[in-house]
Amino acid sequence: MSDATAHKPTGTDEQAGGISKKGLSAGSVGLIGAIVIGISCIAPAYTFTAAIGPTASAVGLQVPAIILVGFIPMLLVAFGYRELNRSMPDSGTSFTWATRAFGPWIGWLGGWGLIAATILVLSNLAGVAVDFLYLLIAQITGNAGIADLAGNPFINVVTCLAFMAAATAISYRDMQTTQRLQYLLVGFQILVLVVFAVAAFVHVANGTGFDPTPIALEWFNPFAVDSFSAVAAGLSLSIFIFWGWDVTLTMNEETEGSATTPGRAATLTVLIIVGLYLLLSVALISFAGVGTGEYGLGNESIQENVFFHLSHLVLGPFAWLVSLAVLSSSAASLQSTFVSPARTLLAMGHYGAISPKFARVSPRFFTPGYATIVSAVVASAFYAVMRFVSENVLWDTITALGMMICLYYGITAFASVWYFRRTFTRSLRNFVFQLLCPGIGGVILMVLFFTTIIDSMDPAYGSGSSLFGLGLVFVLGMVVLGVGVVLMIVQYARRPAFFRGETLAVAAED
Repeated sequence: MSDATAHKPTGTDEQAGGISKKGLSAGSVGLIGAIVIGISCIAPAYTFTAAIGPTASAVGLQVPAIILVGFIPMLLVAFGYRELNRSMPDSGTSFTWATRAFGPWIGWLGGWGLIAATILVLSNLAGVAVDFLYLLIAQITGNAGIADLAGNPFINVVTCLAFMAAATAISYRDMQTTQRLQYLLVGFQILVLVVFAVAAFVHVANGTGFDPTPIALEWFNPFAVDSFSAVAAGLSLSIFIFWGWDVTLTMNEETEGSATTPGRAATLTVLIIVGLYLLLSVALISFAGVGTGEYGLGNESIQENVFFHLSHLVLGPFAWLVSLAVLSSSAASLQSTFVSPARTLLAMGHYGAISPKFARVSPRFFTPGYATIVSAVVASAFYAVMRFVSENVLWDTITALGMMICLYYGITAFASVWYFRRTFTRSLRNFVFQLLCPGIGGVILMVLFFTTIIDSMDPAYGSGSSLFGLGLVFVLGMVVLGVGVVLMIVQYARRPAFFRGETLAVAAED
């Protein structure tokens, strides 16, 4: 059955594990479609252009090694997601699985971590799309002043809201529309990145690179990194450059073979992304080196957007394609990122953890329409207000989303360990994928969660702003977590049935 085939929902049939379907369009996403949307959500062009420079400054030539080290916890956690999805495919993912494993309170917080992180990043992606739109126009027209329009708060916010409205409209429609758009945007993005890498290698071979550096196997050796802090930085980096693959699981009720395809798509997405990152990192290091020269990766003045600064050296008159690729990356991710919070809110409304309004599904498109619109309104309002009030608060809040990601990934990984506690001894496969891999991944992520909390107390962390002597990133992170706790208590008072386990009961795999 192809990705473009639509199916009507199958109603509220009870599934194994006490969960139930929610009226989404079953079977409308295939394996390839899920992988493409997963890659889109990660936004490799946008993510990597901002990450490669700071990483090179920290670890030098061992950037590929750090990428491999950062990839490990993501893969380990992905195995836990796959096993949970195989047992109980549900669009609520972290929320549903943590509730089934640990009970409603931890499950609710797991859902909140996912929702807070994804809605915050929606505002960031829209803002990035605005910056690259005007940068692209400036490149094409040769008028550098056009790029400065993104710095005008009014123009910036209006353009941002236009991007958000367009993404919301597409997300509200059926998954076939999302897939068609993503095939185009992701395909173009990957094509440009691969061409960029190949062109960089050609320059190196011809001796025309900025600082040609011979490729060596030592670049892939994590033990060559001279400090543990650099390795820890690599693990933290993985949170941002790999985050988003779990969108393939939140589409499980809309995916062909809902018990197996989403988990396979998540694993393949992570593998494809790590391969792409390794290709790009080797190409950029061999072309530009890691020094602090004009175009060296260690030059702080180019690290905010490495691809843009190197594009004219690598692609010449076609440099504008790189800006278009990053714009496509952020725009595609903006649209696909709506999938996760909308379907998590849908599941929370369906099981009575929040207002039943969030359980509404569009009768025409079979998508979580109400949840999609609410996600868009909150993200748009947050960006608009913060853009006028304080850019430091805006970007520090986005920096704090790393805490939310570690929290909900970690909770979900441990949910796998606990949920399968009675079955992981039945086979070596169960032991490895239900206990060992998610357990190790969960420990790594929770260590990063608490490390980030401690590090962010330093006022120098993030933008350098502080409040009451504490870093603004820490304060904002605690505010986001605190808001989640307050909302959970409010929902407990208004909807006690969920918190008594009447709508989604705790259970263990027999």
